[in-house]
Amino acid sequence: MNRSLVLGVAVIPVLIGAVGCGGVRASRQDARRREISVADYVDKMKAGWIGQMAGVGWGGPTEFRFKGVIIPEDQIPQWQPNMINQFQQDDIYVEMTFLRTLEVHGFGVSIRQAGIDFANSGYPLWHANKAGRDNLRAGIAPPDSGHPKFNSHADDIDYQIEADFAGLIAPGMPNVAIQLGEVFGRLMNDGDGLYGGQFVGGMYAEAFFETDMVKIVEAGLRCIPRESLYHQCISDVLQWHAKYPDDWAKTWQLINEKYHLNAANRRFSCSGPQDEFNIDAKINGAYIVMGLLYGQGDPDKTIVIATRCGQDSDCNPSNAAGILFTTMGFKALPEKFTSALDPSGKFSHTPYNFPTLVRVCEKLARQAVVNCGGKITVDDRGTERFLIPRSKPSPTPLEQCWDPKPAMGSRYTEEEMAQITAASGVDLSDAVEKFAPGWKIAKCGPDMDPGLREEMRGRQNVLLTHPLSQTVGCVLTKTVSLPPNAKSVLKLEVGHDARGDWDLIVRADGQQLIRKTIGPDTTTLGWTEVDVDLSKFAGKRVKLELVNEPTEWRYEAALWSKIAIVSE
Repeated sequence: MNRSLVLGVAVIPVLIGAVGCGGVRASRQDARRREISVADYVDKMKAGWIGQMAGVGWGGPTEFRFKGVIIPEDQIPQWQPNMINQFQQDDIYVEMTFLRTLEVHGFGVSIRQAGIDFANSGYPLWHANKAGRDNLRAGIAPPDSGHPKFNSHADDIDYQIEADFAGLIAPGMPNVAIQLGEVFGRLMNDGDGLYGGQFVGGMYAEAFFETDMVKIVEAGLRCIPRESLYHQCISDVLQWHAKYPDDWAKTWQLINEKYHLNAANRRFSCSGPQDEFNIDAKINGAYIVMGLLYGQGDPDKTIVIATRCGQDSDCNPSNAAGILFTTMGFKALPEKFTSALDPSGKFSHTPYNFPTLVRVCEKLARQAVVNCGGKITVDDRGTERFLIPRSKPSPTPLEQCWDPKPAMGSRYTEEEMAQITAASGVDLSDAVEKFAPGWKIAKCGPDMDPGLREEMRGRQNVLLTHPLSQTVGCVLTKTVSLPPNAKSVLKLEVGHDARGDWDLIVRADGQQLIRKTIGPDTTTLGWTEVDVDLSKFAGKRVKLELVNEPTEWRYEAALWSKIAIVSE
């Protein structure tokens, strides 16, 4: 069965929703059920989301500021209750897209549909998420969108940071978390990058019924291949914790030596195996486990230790706190993590606020329980209860990004591409017509909220554009008739976001006339004037193209305050 069409037996022996929690007949021992009241499930699930928001909010200011070193204690920010409102964090909002796909299409959704929905998301992304979404928008269908052949970030942390949802809607159902990874994790990851998410999802699934962190970590490990380097990394952390239970810095040192400084264990690192920047899923997964094991059930200590390990030091405490808080339940959380929550705040580019999120997760958990052969009963006190069959995890077969299986050659059809409206870019035709009448725009990406601004960086009436992808620039075009016997000049005033730069390319009838980086080194107070001589085209009808070309894919919005053609 072609996995590019549906998630089939080549990967996992069941389809999500078609059979349930593993597709194998349970043994007498496995037939024991776990029970949890629906109210307790909701209480724990709510706490899991609060934990994610608390961890990413607290660790956010330190993200990737400390690489290959322990963050000094005095560099950890003080917790403020309003830090809980993390509605603009990629660590969280990507999950909302996946939940929405499940809400609309159900657990039987195909990986191709999941890819279409993700391709149409409008929030900013980076690394594997960005590369995967770019692939989808370019017509590379999953699972190839996350395959190492097409995605140099396949071993990055991305699905790991957003897999919390998979366990939070699958209490006690590890195979649901695994299978959700096969649908959503393969949109952007492969190999250890995929296993990191399935590991996290498995820990959440167990956290509804277990408080011993060693057992929770072991439950997560049962969800991924034992032969994988990711499994080896987490197993090492368990062993080192057992040897040095009171010295987390010693365990951190051992992790750093083996999984950061040893290039053999970073063979598919997107930044290179020698770079101090390490967004590899394995080492950051180890830092999640550090928080869980050495945090000893204390919320503050768990978050702070996971943060102080460094590297992706907001994502890791987010995962760790989410798992810990799930074991505790919302009612048991310290008030400082709940008192300032804004129930009306919406997660970026999603239809969900916090109350809606909780309702959707409960709805999906109910479906998952039934799909897995469980029951929802009402006891003699009128309390609804989930009765969930125990199931043995069925991990994905071993795959390694540095020695990958062949890509499947999966591509979207024309009909499917028509559903990916973001592939052609954001429609800014009205804004462009107001700003520069007669000019057209194509391939403008949705990142950084493109459009017309009344004021920006000290200029009035500014058009903001953004490249469609890391390889596709946004293009403004106009066909003009230039007067004969006159010197015509294209006059531009352009600027950049304070955090990034971009390349300005000007073409006439396909001929490049200028290419210039627009950034801090080439502008004054963020702006520069560019004159392009069009004299050689005098008396001709010529197609002009102004390209907002990406450079290093970081805040690459182009700011346009003037586009004019002057003839004299």
